[in-house]
Amino acid sequence: MTHSRIIGTGRYLPEKVVSNKDLELTIDTSDQWIQERTGIAQRHVAAEGERSSHMGLAAALQALEMAEVSADEIDLIVVGTTTPDKSFPSTACLIQKQLGTSGPAAFDVQAACSGFIYALDLADRQIRTGAASKALVIGAEKLSKLVNWDDRGTAVLFGDGAGAVVLSASQEEGVLATHIHSEGEFEDLLYVCTEDGFIKMDGNAVFRKAVSKFDEMAREMMANHDLDDAEIDWLVPHQANLRIIKAAAKKVGLPMERVIVTVDQHANTSSASIPLALDTAVRDGRIKKGDLLLMEAFGAGFTWGSALVRF
Repeated sequence: MTHSRIIGTGRYLPEKVVSNKDLELTIDTSDQWIQERTGIAQRHVAAEGERSSHMGLAAALQALEMAEVSADEIDLIVVGTTTPDKSFPSTACLIQKQLGTSGPAAFDVQAACSGFIYALDLADRQIRTGAASKALVIGAEKLSKLVNWDDRGTAVLFGDGAGAVVLSASQEEGVLATHIHSEGEFEDLLYVCTEDGFIKMDGNAVFRKAVSKFDEMAREMMANHDLDDAEIDWLVPHQANLRIIKAAAKKVGLPMERVIVTVDQHANTSSASIPLALDTAVRDGRIKKGDLLLMEAFGAGFTWGSALVRF
């Protein structure tokens, strides 16, 4: 039986860092207030002219290097993004161009913060059915262009960045299961306003819904695959808010020592946050070959999704 397995990871964060102290100078907030409510200490902001495709390419190149795979060997590119360079062509096609390859399918997935899990689900299915053998799965976001930097309710929450993985066909187990869902009736709780182009959010309502859905995802994965929490080595959640991450860990039954947390360093990077956290933990040695990972994401739409992965 053919499986898809992660054989390389990569990440990219823009050079510019905006700390909570920096935000204190421009809006009515404080480092203490932000950290107590979100766990965020700083966020990275893309330079002028730096786009999602540029960040996605940088993360992809790192992943390819780790995987020891050339760009010419990739036969599928799927990019999760809510901030494409252009309405069309897709960011995936732009990354393909920058990689210097052509021919294989390349397309974007728009599922907000769940974009990477949705993209992973699609790429995994392509590999398991034999339609592809090696895939780049990327989450890339330039959320700074959607943030009203005068709105303290949203300006403190978001950042820019990209993460990527190389998926390869393998006889070894890799992606064991994925589950993706959506619930469009709540679209007015988190969206981009068409009038001014800025993110609008009912923070309390989104928080409650996110905690509820993380609970549902954990129950779904555990029940459907006869899992015990002791079997999970690492929870790699969407990095939106530390309080949500702690609630998710509690639902899964994992101590925070077995949860990958990077939200303090890059804030909410939407579809980029899970691959950013994954690469961080792979490169610092926490996640090792053979570890069982549970990835969970929740985002606007509402969308949510989970993946069970043997690394």
